[in-house]
Amino acid sequence: MHLMDSVNRITFPNACQLMRWHFHPMGFEATMDAPGSMIARLFDRASGETVIAIAGIPCATVMSLGQVGRVIQAVEDELESFVPPMAWQAQA
Repeated sequence: MHLMDSVNRITFPNACQLMRWHFHPMGFEATMDAPGSMIARLFDRASGETVIAIAGIPCATVMSLGQVGRVIQAVEDELESFVPPMAWQAQA
């Protein structure tokens, strides 16, 4: 293994911290639901209400920065395509 390969790899908890910083001020949490996938949740930090939860995102216990970027992009893509329920739209 090359030195650069080990430097650019981070553990799942550290990857989650990077994602929390990226999505701030929204709350972000993720858990591995299988050896190769995770569930990610974005939530309102004030109320704790889930905005969006996505299951089955590919991941690993040790990830490259590129893999972390792909997870962030997947969550952002899902968030962009999210259509709030009619009840939410009526409150706005």
